[in-house]
Amino acid sequence: MKVKERIKLTGAKDVRFSEVIKRGVWFLISFVLSFSSVVNGSCPFAISLISVSSKKNFLFSTLGAGLGYIIFCDSNSAIRYFSAVLICSLGTFAVNIFNSRREAYLPMLVSFLSVFITGIVMNFKSGAAPAAYALVFGEAILALGGSFFFYRSVHCNMKRLKFKALPVTDITCLMVSGALLLSGLSFIEIKGISPARIFAAAVVLVTVRFGSQRWALIISLCLGFALGISRENSLFLLGAYAFSALLSGLFTSISSLGVGISYTLSMVFFAVAADMGSFSVCCVIESAVASLCLVLLPEAICGKISEFFESGADIAPDGSLRQSLVVRLRFASSALAQVSESVRDVRERINEIGKSRPLESEIRMVAADQFFSISDMLEDLAFEFDDAEIFDFKSAGKIRRMLGEYDIYPENISVIIDKFDRMRVEILSSSKTVGLDNPRIKNEIEKICARDFEKGRVNISGPNMMLSIIERPNYKINFGFSQYCAEGNLCGDTIKTINDSRGHMIFIISDGMGRGSRAALDGAMGAGLLSKLLAAGFGFDSSLKVVNSALLVKSSEESLATLDCACVDLFNGKCEFFKAGAPKSYVLKNGMVNKCELSSMPAGILRGIEFAKRTTVLNVGDEIIMMSDGITDVGEEWLENFIKFDDSDNPNDKAKAILNFALKNSSERHRDDMSVIVAKLTKV
Repeated sequence: MKVKERIKLTGAKDVRFSEVIKRGVWFLISFVLSFSSVVNGSCPFAISLISVSSKKNFLFSTLGAGLGYIIFCDSNSAIRYFSAVLICSLGTFAVNIFNSRREAYLPMLVSFLSVFITGIVMNFKSGAAPAAYALVFGEAILALGGSFFFYRSVHCNMKRLKFKALPVTDITCLMVSGALLLSGLSFIEIKGISPARIFAAAVVLVTVRFGSQRWALIISLCLGFALGISRENSLFLLGAYAFSALLSGLFTSISSLGVGISYTLSMVFFAVAADMGSFSVCCVIESAVASLCLVLLPEAICGKISEFFESGADIAPDGSLRQSLVVRLRFASSALAQVSESVRDVRERINEIGKSRPLESEIRMVAADQFFSISDMLEDLAFEFDDAEIFDFKSAGKIRRMLGEYDIYPENISVIIDKFDRMRVEILSSSKTVGLDNPRIKNEIEKICARDFEKGRVNISGPNMMLSIIERPNYKINFGFSQYCAEGNLCGDTIKTINDSRGHMIFIISDGMGRGSRAALDGAMGAGLLSKLLAAGFGFDSSLKVVNSALLVKSSEESLATLDCACVDLFNGKCEFFKAGAPKSYVLKNGMVNKCELSSMPAGILRGIEFAKRTTVLNVGDEIIMMSDGITDVGEEWLENFIKFDDSDNPNDKAKAILNFALKNSSERHRDDMSVIVAKLTKV
């Protein structure tokens, strides 16, 4: 107990010390900003900081700003700014009390009014000229802008910066806020040379050398603007910093020395062109000192800086074909592992019933077939990626930044547009990620991509989770099914329905050999394995080979299952039938009944079986009727007439009606397991 109490006390002391440091930082920053002025002597940025302060910090920022204005301003300006500090402090206190600080416009309004009202009153009392009122308005605008930059900087999630998920606008606000703070320190000079400007040049050079030209240009523009408006006739620093950063970026492949020399020479050109006398000379010296610091940086520090700029570099480019292929193969591997697991479980159950001796030669032949099956699977994946013609990198980047707002940091985001202009979004993340299935995320993705999407589907495979969202198709399927168990509570037929997240609706009926539990086991295994492989993105032919091999090796006794599949493309209505030993299916188009009867072998009897296939195109209102042989064995003529003249609009009611009619027209003694699926194409 004593040890626990000591730990609690130590933790409490650490928290208190951390809070003291934070308060001190707010005090120090507001103190520095109080003498961060622009060319006309205006220094409203400390007031901007007060307006964005929280309940715990606004008192310390108020003290820092008030003290700074009293020390560094003349008597009239000190009275004016101190009054603005008091008004801003009261306004910020009121905003904090009413807990209305979720929007940036309130701090902006508080700082604007504080500077504007005090400026108007002081000018009115002194009888100032109209131009002075215009300057007051401009100063109030500066305070308003400062509040905006400080607000975005204070409220941005720095964790998102590590994962490269922070929006460019927030990063820019951070840079501008830092530049404004640095401009306050630029007045500290040693014989005209400012350590703050040396630091600014060093930051630009380090970003050029170890970061990217893009960020170096943004940083140089922010620093050049803040330092350029801090003193008269020094706005040339804006162009000087930016162009020098751009020029020195051409020499990053040479060395730090090449970067430093090119930067310094560029600054010499601008200093001569500006013709600012001693200030121009000081700017050149500051650039030379910053370049020398870059060259003399120890190797260990260079490594640390490189690591900082490369944080998140292990995340592959959003939507890259390589990374997307890796994602697909991961899930393919997982699907094959599940197949192996299922076969093992079924084998163990069979062994519990009666011990079996599998033929070793047959097992070797089946194992050899698996190499061809895997080859076909990889070919299926290659075909899928061949269809993916465009990877929308821009949308993927926007989605990453949006997810950062929900504290979700995915490993990869792919926005894929196929050759039919259908968009699919795949987001890979850790399986521990919380909130990826939030409906608001789908709505945000719709806004970013300017398309309508279906509800996302989340697949979990080991340590990974993938959210797949497809563009909303033109059609949807209303379906129903009904089943009858001929023996006991286990039906030898298994029904599976799959929406593969790529715009296809798949229906599967698998009929195991015989009736009862043994048939149920074979049917469930056939339909279960096939559905998993199809959902993982494999084709029908390669998936059938795997299912066939699994049924062949699961026991030495004869084991088979028919497979009846229908795949409907919800974008164009194309319907493909795949049959392995399955009975006929029916398509009801415009009141006409079309029969789909294909000769094929069921899975689990011979090696090398293939699906028999047929294709048709469905229109709105067309129906497909699939069934097991327990129904078709009853007779064909009554079934075709029933399908043609039945006026049930609900597919589920029609499926039940077909099953009931088959039961009435069959002998109870010779009944088999019965299953029927009715699916109707409708407009979204």
